[in-house]
Amino acid sequence: MKKIKIKVPATVANLVCGFDILGMAIHEPYDEMELKLLDSPEIIIRHEDHFGLPEDPSKNVAGVVLQNIIEHLKLTKGFEVTIRKHIKPGSGLGSSAASAAGAAFGANALLGNILSQEEMIHFAMFGEELASGVRHADNIAPCIYGGITLVKSSFPIDIIPLSTPNLFVAAVHPQVEVKTSDARQILKKNILLKDAVEQWGNIAGLVTGILKNDIPLIGRSLNDVIIEPVRSILIPKFDEIKARSLEAGALGGGISGSGPSIFMLAEKKETAEKIAQLMKSVYDEIEIESFVYVSKINPSGIEIVEEGNEDNQ
Repeated sequence: MKKIKIKVPATVANLVCGFDILGMAIHEPYDEMELKLLDSPEIIIRHEDHFGLPEDPSKNVAGVVLQNIIEHLKLTKGFEVTIRKHIKPGSGLGSSAASAAGAAFGANALLGNILSQEEMIHFAMFGEELASGVRHADNIAPCIYGGITLVKSSFPIDIIPLSTPNLFVAAVHPQVEVKTSDARQILKKNILLKDAVEQWGNIAGLVTGILKNDIPLIGRSLNDVIIEPVRSILIPKFDEIKARSLEAGALGGGISGSGPSIFMLAEKKETAEKIAQLMKSVYDEIEIESFVYVSKINPSGIEIVEEGNEDNQ
């Protein structure tokens, strides 16, 4: 029985101004997944965590991805999946994307790497659709490609891997719930042309800064005039955390995905660690439990921990 164990990283989507098109992988936190190839086209899902996620394949993010792989490739094989989640669902750190991307990546490895990266993303997007109601790739792409990615198009899939600046990420996850579906529903359906023009300039500046390793340009491009002003009202103390982080030396940052996590970029690890503790202290003051992470940008994405064969019992 072929099997594979993988580490699937958290991801930060949007990168402030790049709603649904920009994302980056980080090292912490990450999920652990083990997939085994079965001799019949069935799917078995097991969760070794405390989040209470469904194990019915049709209701599980990883299960839906594998169902689509089996159906579209007309496989006579199936998969057994064991998941240990450390990326909390609803954190804004790509929890559903980790399960979806990990399922597609692991299945592909067990099948002899017959899928391209774009095809893995295609199948993983079915999991994101189950989780949020929308087939988006801004978390999945950096999870599979690593580093920072630009989703030029989701239909058809057109992913552009960008450079990986030598920057550190400080992230805080306050223990409040923001559902992705809810965070999408409150967004404005129409925007002013002047806001769109400013946003396009920020996105272009951010991508250019990343490609040229122009750190000051990255910093001044991390500005969102469309999404953040609306979504930030769902996150306690967001404005205070952002202002104090910038005062402490952050290049910039904002909401990670749909929240409630907040991320900041910094040039030095010491600065990122200082910002992380600052963010946690703000939540400690109002008695909201929070978890902080300090990480470099993860250039490789999903990591294979072990692969091989297991004797059938």
